[in-house]
Amino acid sequence: MTQEAPPNDKPVKRGLARNTANYGDPDFAMYLRRSFAKSMGYSQAMLDKPVVGIVDTGSDYNNCHRTVPELIEAVKRGVLAAGGLPLAFPTVSLCEPSLFPTSMHYRNLAALDTEAMLTAQPMDAAVLIGGCDKTVPAQLMAAASADVPAVQLVTGPMLATPFQGERLSACTDCRRYWAQYRAGTVTAERIGQIEGRLATTAGTCGVMGTASTMACLAEALGMVPLGHGSIPAVHADRLRAAEAAGELAVKLITAPVRPSQVITAASVENALRVLLALGGSTNALIHLTAVAGRRGVRIDLNRLNELSDTTPVLVDLKPTGEGYMEDFHAAGGMPALLWELRDLLHLDCIDVTGTPLRERLVEPAFVDRRYIRARGEPVSPVGGLVALFGSLAPRGAILKRSAATPSLFETEARAVVFDGLEDLANRIDSPDLDVTKDDILVLKNAGPLTPAGMPEAGYLPIPSRLARAGVKDMVRMSDCRMSGTAFGTIVLHITPEAAAGGPLGLVESGDRIRLSVQRRSLDLLVDAAELEKRRAAWRPPARPRRGWDRLIHEQVLQADEGCDLASLRLEG
Repeated sequence: MTQEAPPNDKPVKRGLARNTANYGDPDFAMYLRRSFAKSMGYSQAMLDKPVVGIVDTGSDYNNCHRTVPELIEAVKRGVLAAGGLPLAFPTVSLCEPSLFPTSMHYRNLAALDTEAMLTAQPMDAAVLIGGCDKTVPAQLMAAASADVPAVQLVTGPMLATPFQGERLSACTDCRRYWAQYRAGTVTAERIGQIEGRLATTAGTCGVMGTASTMACLAEALGMVPLGHGSIPAVHADRLRAAEAAGELAVKLITAPVRPSQVITAASVENALRVLLALGGSTNALIHLTAVAGRRGVRIDLNRLNELSDTTPVLVDLKPTGEGYMEDFHAAGGMPALLWELRDLLHLDCIDVTGTPLRERLVEPAFVDRRYIRARGEPVSPVGGLVALFGSLAPRGAILKRSAATPSLFETEARAVVFDGLEDLANRIDSPDLDVTKDDILVLKNAGPLTPAGMPEAGYLPIPSRLARAGVKDMVRMSDCRMSGTAFGTIVLHITPEAAAGGPLGLVESGDRIRLSVQRRSLDLLVDAAELEKRRAAWRPPARPRRGWDRLIHEQVLQADEGCDLASLRLEG
């Protein structure tokens, strides 16, 4: 079918007529496509309709996505009611606990898969269904590159579970209890009970971890309709949001709003403001950088610091506060938060409906101030994240100060170094480990270039001997990431990473390191001659032999560029 002539008067191909294979005979290509489509029982009337592709990331390995089948059905209802033909198709599904070495290693693969399917298959618009940490970033990256009109639909967070006088939800509570187990204050029997109560409903982690942060940032960018990002996975409203996403996707066919119009320098800065106000996940900064990079927008970490100094933390949820995502949603969610931040935002940014932010913002009738604070009574007067620079991090590192211990913000101490994850696992609890509570734990060779794949290992465990003595936090630093559900005084994403020849690769146990949050600095206090001697002896890691591992090794960028593949960023 054809509709609307563009300025060059060439007919625009719609529906099944899009992206036909080239056999040298266009009519035969359509004849063949219709023939095979009819084998699935479609009538010609249905095949004449515009097509909405639905990205299916359901998987038996992915607990966060177990509601995807019913979300797809709800999206289909919306598409059909609006006059479109819904066609669901599978892509890579990413679930943090189920992937080796880590889901981050496969985020770019999921983005590449999704982009290819969005552009190769016949569809006029798309609904992207995702939830778990790396899935939503991958889909946003793909949409930004494919530039097909698209609506992001998230699976939504799980509900917290009442248990013996408290509420539990993955995964901040699991880390809290595991730390107590390592410290010897929780028994094996008790930790087994907790294991069965941490995640009792469908959905992503129920705290302001990476999945929830990315859902909120997608809403701030405008790729998720306002108010839809925080709906719990098991609420009926989540299905109604899915139906609405299907209807909206059909509208985008005749009145297209493309990701390139939504994801702009201004909307990215709005998302950074929201990230800071949420006290959100450090991972989200890497993901947002990757999404922005697909549209040629660069995130400057110095600008991040400027924004952080003028953006208060207003959301009081775990891991830095007490509430859960269901509380945030009931408290007013993103509409309430954006209203509080309105004077700090670029209000001309449009969302997927084409509506400017200033027209979407409405003063909420009710806000629960336990979870979304007023500007005059913030959780913190400054943002949750800061970037650090210095001789140990020439291109930057990240500290989540809203989850850290203020008394450790200004620290100069001895380094205790672990040369990779195996070394960490072998020595962290050794009774012979030379470590005190005042030392700085350093993990190197765990960045994106390594076989470890930049895991969430930056939350180095407190050595069991110190944990049993009551130590609850230490300065820890690495070139990898930490879970958005974690907490502590932890420096992450040190760039360049050790495997790329960064100064972190030269650090040895006994060296002194100086951290200053006030000065935004991170320095290795070793003289230049000694460092040159070490550099002469340094060797880069071996190149993987084949497959995705080799492609990552040859193409992956550093954390300050979002760890995307170099060939997929929009240049110039």
